[in-house]
Amino acid sequence: MSDPRNLATRLQLRHLRLIEAIAAHRQLSLAAQALALTQPAASRTLAEVETLVGAPLFDRHPRGMTLTPVGEGLARHARNILDELGHAVEAVEKLRLGTGGVVRIGAVTGAAVGYVVPAIRLLKLTVPDVELHIDVANSQSLLTGLEAMRYDMILGRLRPEADPGEFTIQRARGEQVRFLAHRDNRFAGRARLDLAELAGSDWVMQGPGSPIRRAVEEAFLDLGAPVPWRVTNTASLLMTLALLRNPDVVTPVSHEVADLLTATQTDLSRLNVTEPVHVAPYSLITLKSRHLSPAAMRCRDLLSDILLRQREKAQAG
Repeated sequence: MSDPRNLATRLQLRHLRLIEAIAAHRQLSLAAQALALTQPAASRTLAEVETLVGAPLFDRHPRGMTLTPVGEGLARHARNILDELGHAVEAVEKLRLGTGGVVRIGAVTGAAVGYVVPAIRLLKLTVPDVELHIDVANSQSLLTGLEAMRYDMILGRLRPEADPGEFTIQRARGEQVRFLAHRDNRFAGRARLDLAELAGSDWVMQGPGSPIRRAVEEAFLDLGAPVPWRVTNTASLLMTLALLRNPDVVTPVSHEVADLLTATQTDLSRLNVTEPVHVAPYSLITLKSRHLSPAAMRCRDLLSDILLRQREKAQAG
């Protein structure tokens, strides 16, 4: 009996292709023709395989060849191996041409809505077979993921202690904070609303230290007003939407998120706060040491173009 370990190391693709071709055509001559082989060469190759296996793979009949039980088992696995090899070659070719592959993006909420969504729409037009993974999280988690190479790129903010020299960084335009509430909120519909009037409201905000939270608290302090104290902390947009069904609740969000939510949630109202509240801009960040796939490079370039256009638009306005 043949040693399986010896068989595994000595079987070659030409063996598997011949077995698959004979099983499909049931004649050695037709199988040889399909593989561009001479019939004597095909006969020698089949003899090699049967010697390696230690058993006949085909029964010969006047009208053709049929698989033996051993041949049936080997032919089935040969088909699977050749199919997998074909898929691998196809995947590699898509990667080489930049028409497929996997792209992993991390983004803070505003950037995901304002930049990642339009970028992936454009990406799908030029890289239709791309597999996208998009995570929305805070900047610290995103940067940790980028450093661990779980992301190809992120839209977020560097930690103060991070070395900018390790990254390629492109700044986005600064974010302006908007304030949303239920349409039945007592401040909804007011033409002008002082920020200090909102201090005693029920607030839903990201946790302490988050950029929007800091920007809101600094704005209250600049006015000499107490910072909001009745706060539910959550980074979940879904939870925020659920809590906004309460007319007493107010939440600060980026202008991109505000535009999306007020366009899709008819029960939400944007409060007309007179004092502008700005949050530090985030950036498109990649690792200098990371070699991006063609699909990821295309995605990064699309994001870069969108960021540049938005900054130019903001400067012109």
